[in-house]
Amino acid sequence: MNDIRRIGVGPRMSKAVVHGNTIYTAGQVAEKTKGGSVADQTREILGLIDDILAEVGSEKAKILSATIYLSDISTFADMNSVWDVWVDKTHPPARATLEAKLVTPDYKVEIAVIAAR
Repeated sequence: MNDIRRIGVGPRMSKAVVHGNTIYTAGQVAEKTKGGSVADQTREILGLIDDILAEVGSEKAKILSATIYLSDISTFADMNSVWDVWVDKTHPPARATLEAKLVTPDYKVEIAVIAAR
């Protein structure tokens, strides 16, 4: 258990878990822009991911995989308009995007990543 570090531990889950040189984030959602546009929520979430990765000594160029949940798949282009500006174009991760009913209608996007340190 010494090689497992948990970040932002709550009663139900951790914001991120580091095991060895791999970082797993929980699905990140937008709190400041909750109820706002898909683009605004995506921008906020990607900033949260940047912060988590920096906290554990990593960065977006080291993201291995991303899973993106959209409450409405018709907003795919809006999400991508923000993602495409943010993602490291030299080191893009594997990625899946799905439509899913999120925990509240105010959340339009949720993103989880796995990254290397």
